Amino acid sequence: MFDRKPDRPTPRLVHLLPFYYGWFIVALSFLANLTAAGIRSAPSVLIHPLEAEFGWSRTEVASAASLNLLLLGLFAPVGGWLIDRIGARRVILGSLSTIVVGLIAVTQVQQLWQLILLWGVVLGIATGITPALGASIAARWFVDRRGLAVGIMTNANAAGQIVFLPLLMSVIIFAGWRNSLMMIVGTACLLIPAIWFWMRDRPGEIGLEPYRSGAGANPKPGKSFSRGEIRPMSFAAISEVMGTSTFWILAGCFFICGVTANGLIGTHLIPHAIERGIPQVTAAAAVGIMGGASFIGTTLSGYLVDRIDPRKVLSVVYCLRGTALLILPFVSNAVGLFMFAVLYGLDWYASGPATTTIIARKFGSERVGQIFGTVFVFHQLGGAAAAIGGGWVRVHFGDYQNAFLIGGCMGLVAACLALTIDRRGVVKPELPPAAAMAGA
Repeated sequence: MFDRKPDRPTPRLVHLLPFYYGWFIVALSFLANLTAAGIRSAPSVLIHPLEAEFGWSRTEVASAASLNLLLLGLFAPVGGWLIDRIGARRVILGSLSTIVVGLIAVTQVQQLWQLILLWGVVLGIATGITPALGASIAARWFVDRRGLAVGIMTNANAAGQIVFLPLLMSVIIFAGWRNSLMMIVGTACLLIPAIWFWMRDRPGEIGLEPYRSGAGANPKPGKSFSRGEIRPMSFAAISEVMGTSTFWILAGCFFICGVTANGLIGTHLIPHAIERGIPQVTAAAAVGIMGGASFIGTTLSGYLVDRIDPRKVLSVVYCLRGTALLILPFVSNAVGLFMFAVLYGLDWYASGPATTTIIARKFGSERVGQIFGTVFVFHQLGGAAAAIGGGWVRVHFGDYQNAFLIGGCMGLVAACLALTIDRRGVVKPELPPAAAMAGA
């Protein structure tokens, strides 16, 4: 089975790294997602500069961000299909190359339609083909520690806020919004060669097997090992999945996740904070704190879903989300904003590992990328609706208070919905004492 030559030369790092090569693949994917997260986080710091320079309204600028989020969601299933069809390496390279070209073009915009076309359409598609990346890589490279791997890659979204938002805000203040976007361009340009030389789509390409605890740093395949080729799902299989209550509950929860994350907080938190008299850099620093807290919350979520009922983990995540948003309208100073940032940050991206784990256990690990991409559509539909809806609330009511209160209530609804997911096939059955002793 492994007599044929690898698709590409085996990287020397396989033999040099003291740990499983799949963790290095996770790191490369983390950096690719981090760059895409920089795009998704930028609108919150671009709204004021674009309003000031071009005279566009809050709703008009938010419409470009809304379209970006919408297409990001609509193309997530396409990205999952492409990853399973042509591999993560080519998908990442295509995404990063488009991001570079798209951002350079954005710095030259003069008309609103150009911003909507470039930011909304081009960059929306470029970042939209990568959300299923973490789920697909975890399914291909890991048997054990899959939840932790997904948690690490999901943290890239929070890391994008930590790394890019304070830097973007600082550069905007001192050198203008165009120069701030060139930082993301530089990051993408540095990452492209690393993906080209070291990224691999499957462990079988370099003579390894998926990670199992205790199998060594880079376990070699045994006779029964399969190369792990994942075939795209048929229309009948997709219809079967979409006919289950689990799919629609996850879709509903992810819709609310998009409303309360990308749509409200990702787009409107910084403008809201500035309007409450909080300095721009302080507001951006609060988002950085959210990202730091998210590292803790998302990693803990990934750790817990490998050990306890993932439905309970998902419910707690949404409960914290709803509670934080219900508090936000009453925050009026930097200290309160930082406290909100910690509470909200703990659950910001923590829904990812639990959602991925439920999908893998219910529908099979070979389907994770494509099903997650389909569910992610609803996440971005919620995000797009809240991005433009939040701008509408601000224009018509004079502030964001009602938008945040509605989002908080929706978060609590999602917490209840998560507990209604069918337990069968989602929660691992406990081994009887004799079997547990034998396994030990």
